[in-house]
Amino acid sequence: MEAVVPQVGGPAVDGGAFRRALGHFCTGVTVVTAAGDGGPVGFACQSFSALSLDPPLVLFCPGRTSRTWPLIERAGHFCVNVLSAEQREVSAVFGRRGEDKFANLTWTPAPSGAPILDGTLTWLDCEVDNVLDGGDHHIVVGRVHTLGEPADEDPLLFYKGAYTGITHPTTPARYWPEDFLTGTPEDWL
Repeated sequence: MEAVVPQVGGPAVDGGAFRRALGHFCTGVTVVTAAGDGGPVGFACQSFSALSLDPPLVLFCPGRTSRTWPLIERAGHFCVNVLSAEQREVSAVFGRRGEDKFANLTWTPAPSGAPILDGTLTWLDCEVDNVLDGGDHHIVVGRVHTLGEPADEDPLLFYKGAYTGITHPTTPARYWPEDFLTGTPEDWL
């Protein structure tokens, strides 16, 4: 049964319609990893975003029913691996339950010990800074401590319930990179 999300002062929003509307927002695909007590752990995550430049903060939103999130929370550190267009299968593996997700992958430890997956566009090694209530999800704020060197490849994207990609953009963003995350226009971040 789909959850019904009430509107403030209005009728309830249909859960299916809400999901379809959000599907029109293209997102990047990441894998959040950690060095768990029993070995490496991780899950595919598209609800990842920059939060603050000063201090350097990011956020991601694991579901409340996630079996991996409590292991990452207990570790206190995590690595966000930003997937390339060539890593659809990596995303699929980390999106499934019940298998050793690291069995057929090569990785190296970040300074925190969290796995950095080979072939990613970049990575961010973070510590858990805060965990907030987000309805049927948690909102995890991470303080970034170390960054990977970015690769010059296309990202893996998710749109309308399917993987998609881009070729290198032909029109540069008007405000990128100096102004995009610094608030020009004023309301971006």
